Amino acid sequence: MFCYQCQEALNNKGCDKSGVCGKSDKVAMLQDAVLYATIGLGEAAHKAKANDDTAGLILHGLFATVTNVNFDAADLESLIYRLVNERETLKKTAAGDVKWSAAASWAPKTYSDIAAVSSRIGVLAQQNEDLRSLRELLIYGLKGVAAYAHHAWVLNETDSALSAGIAEILSELAGNPPADKLLAMVMKCGDLAVKALALLHTANTKHYGAQEITSVPTGTRAGRGILISGHDLKDLEELLIQTEGKGIDIYTHGEMLPANAYPKFRQYKHLAGNFGSSWWKQQEEFENFSGPFLFTTNCIQKPKDSYKNRVFTTGVTAYEGCTHIPDREKGKMKDFSPVINAALASQPLGNNPGKSLTIGFGHEQVMSLAEAVVNAVKSGAVKKFVVMAGCDGRQKEREYFTDIAKALPKDNIILTAGCAKYRYNSLDLGDIGGIPRVLDAGQCNDCYSLAVIALKLKEVFELDDINKLPIAFDVAWYEQKAVAVLLALLALGFKNVRLGPTLPAFLSPNVAKTLVESFGITGTKTVQEDLAAISM
Repeated sequence: MFCYQCQEALNNKGCDKSGVCGKSDKVAMLQDAVLYATIGLGEAAHKAKANDDTAGLILHGLFATVTNVNFDAADLESLIYRLVNERETLKKTAAGDVKWSAAASWAPKTYSDIAAVSSRIGVLAQQNEDLRSLRELLIYGLKGVAAYAHHAWVLNETDSALSAGIAEILSELAGNPPADKLLAMVMKCGDLAVKALALLHTANTKHYGAQEITSVPTGTRAGRGILISGHDLKDLEELLIQTEGKGIDIYTHGEMLPANAYPKFRQYKHLAGNFGSSWWKQQEEFENFSGPFLFTTNCIQKPKDSYKNRVFTTGVTAYEGCTHIPDREKGKMKDFSPVINAALASQPLGNNPGKSLTIGFGHEQVMSLAEAVVNAVKSGAVKKFVVMAGCDGRQKEREYFTDIAKALPKDNIILTAGCAKYRYNSLDLGDIGGIPRVLDAGQCNDCYSLAVIALKLKEVFELDDINKLPIAFDVAWYEQKAVAVLLALLALGFKNVRLGPTLPAFLSPNVAKTLVESFGITGTKTVQEDLAAISM
């Protein structure tokens, strides 16, 4: 195996025996094969008539290879055959005499067939370092786009231009394009990322209402409970419906915390708050939760034996040895009765309250505070907005983000989204004239709200360049959704993004140089150095 798609790449170079994330070399090989099959299906979708089901399967194929999503070899192998079968069906509808790539012609029948091509479909199959770097940057950005589009697709919200754009890029990737073509597609991927983020925001607010400023309790209250993690709000909705009146409390975890700010979910009295913190602490924190755990999307770690029998997965997410809840049939809800029965059989939780977290600062809410925010900037009460969104991770170096948050001047406001906030959202950083110094917009996809806030401020202050705003970027990254968000920011015109705790291992020196020269992207340095840069 060789994988360097996430920030935890071994020695910031790449994992070559097993993944730091926990995936085996077999799972890594199967993920490479899933990607290869998805590229072939994308080519067929681009050249033939693809329907919404095909678009959904393409999104599934890309999403299944995102870090910390699918660790189940049997599920991945089954997915490969689904992708290939759908591709062959599509190819029959293509008009004219179409020449198909190797990816669109590959037809594995057994695991041995899949393993036989592993050496020519992995990352290192492209030997030119710069071409490989551009190709992987594009692929990882596309994986992130697909993940966000998949969240919207689950809510029956689609964008034909977005689906067509993803298929077109996959079709181009099937033909091993040159550097200039790859760079152009990277920029196009940024445009697609903006579309995907906007689509998902629209989908979430359409179904669940715009987020509202909300104080969310942490800890537990006496009684039985289920902990739900990930990003899929529809899974949460259906779980809440199926547990209502059963004496089971539902607790959010990790990236599901922002669900507590949506009006529709707040109607459920058994939505009890948030338990735990960032995804990487689950092996420690889950020991203190006696109920079952439901993973709806990425962020799953290898479960410890002490609670593995209480871990359930659903959707794209799977872990070998854990019970998987099948996808919903059309027009029906998923059947969460196995999770519910596990909760009813579990030991009750104790009454262990924690402190409250204030969330719900999506752009709709911030815009309702627009006059106060603008006046605070004009008066000098607010000198700088610091975007500290993105991902969290387990390395000690990430304490940097806590230290930055503590050290920022009292006239700075932190704009955040994603699990990076767990590095500082429990700190008492106060407010500025009633405006909290940490404005939490929600999940990582809600970085879209942060961009909308910035664009609105640009309009209010009548600036000709968004980079003239008093905004600094100090962004944490971990996996491919963060790559998509970064490309979206570049597509919207933002520059001078500081990225940490390390620059991606998949950026070759030449590609990194291009990004620095074109967009001012830099890595994080020391707290003192970066504080000086932020205050400029």
